[in-house]
This record gives sequence, C-alpha cells and structure tokens, in this order.
Amino acid sequence: QVQLVESGGGLVQAGGSLRVSCAASGRTFSSYHMAWFRQAPGKEREFVARISTRGNKYDADSVKGRFTISRDKAKNTVYLEMNSLKLEDTAVYSCAAALGALGSMTREYMYDYWGQGTQVTVSS
Repeated sequence: QVQLVESGGGLVQAGGSLRVSCAASGRTFSSYHMAWFRQAPGKEREFVARISTRGNKYDADSVKGRFTISRDKAKNTVYLEMNSLKLEDTAVYSCAAALGALGSMTREYMYDYWGQGTQVTVSS
C-alpha cells in the first residue's frame, strides 16, 4: 500500500510557473506508475500527465509543451512542473499511483491510490 501527499499548490498569475509535488510513503514507490489528475470547479476530474516505472511519459493535449511530469525515486516523489499557466488550469491537482499498467493509463479507474489534492489557482 502507498500513501500520497501533495504539496506546492497556490496562487499564481497567468503566464507564471508553479511546481507541485507528491510524496509517497512505502518502499515500493519505484514499482508504481504515477499520474497527475485535476478537477476544476463544476467539472469532472481529468487526466493531466503520467509517468511509468521506466520513466515513459504521456501528457494530455491541453498541457502538452507547458507541463512536465517527473519522478525522483530516491525521494519517493513525483513532480508536476507547470509553465505558461492559464486561467483554465485552475483546479485541484491530485496525484495517483497504479501498481499495474492498463493501456494508456489516462483513466481514473486505472489507479489504485490517490492523494487528497492541492489547489492551484491561476489569476489574471
């Protein structure tokens, strides 16, 4: 089992940058595929980016070229570096972990563990 705790959210102006982190407990962090999802007010949660155990990455089209997911196995942490932030990026960002791989790994049901989320607010 793994526990996930996000941090680093906050208020940032449009065009700015922010990095959110997700710290995982447990010794088997390197065995999990990791992802970031987000949920804006009044909307369903959506996939943002994922990174496999081997470091293979996949980003949603809406963040491609602006956001970068990475992981530090020594620190049991996954990051989401967000640049050129837009108003529509405002959401609660949650990390998720999956022990097994199912296809694209872009759907919520594919993940076994979730953090509580961190709020990112982009202002004009």
